[in-house]
Amino acid sequence: MTSLSVNVNKIAVLRNSRGDNEPDVLAAAEACIAAGAQGITVHPRPDQRHIRPDDVRELKQRIGDDVEYNIEGNGFAVARGTYPGLLGLVEETRPTQCTLVPDSDAQLTSDHGFDLRTDAARLRPLIAELKRLGVRVSLFIDMDAIEVERAADIGADRVEIYTGPYAAAFARGDAARTLALCAACAERAHAAGLGVNAGHDLNQRNLGPLKAAIPHLAEVSIGHALIADALYAGLDATVKAYLRILAS
Repeated sequence: MTSLSVNVNKIAVLRNSRGDNEPDVLAAAEACIAAGAQGITVHPRPDQRHIRPDDVRELKQRIGDDVEYNIEGNGFAVARGTYPGLLGLVEETRPTQCTLVPDSDAQLTSDHGFDLRTDAARLRPLIAELKRLGVRVSLFIDMDAIEVERAADIGADRVEIYTGPYAAAFARGDAARTLALCAACAERAHAAGLGVNAGHDLNQRNLGPLKAAIPHLAEVSIGHALIADALYAGLDATVKAYLRILAS
């Protein structure tokens, strides 16, 4: 079964635009869980443009240990102001999973994965520290990643395939090549003993074909499209719609 982890960053974007607590990130997460979502994802950034450190802490307290909690981010970003660094937040909250992403402040959103040919050496000690904290580690990688097997060699438990190019190709009506790349990457990762996650720009139209192409898909993390859909249909109905696609 493929789990759905709902990224609630966009709820925080709306809240921050007005400077108060509406919409409530915690209430939104609870609504997603009540609808059947198996996990909640957050991606705190040092500039705190959406999810803030206190959100990360409060979500951990609110959702408890029965729901998967996934914290994404750049593990090499240093502490800044009230942002304690990704490693600091993970040490405080002990999420189920930490997904390491090579993003920078300048990026509007995550747009590429690690190159394990050059990044493996610096990732190894960071992964070891996260594993010491009892946290499952996933690495964000491109669908055409070279040496994806090295993720297992340096201690990662899973990889998350960056599906942005697949989603863009699907929207153009030309997804065959990118879908094949996703499937091949997933198969290589699975053969190396890695769990396979996927995420970025997934929606109700392109999710089904991706799921069908990756029989070992453990989890998808979906935020932007799901929250956009929920503006029209509501969170409960939207989460259930995504779950139906994953169950088919």
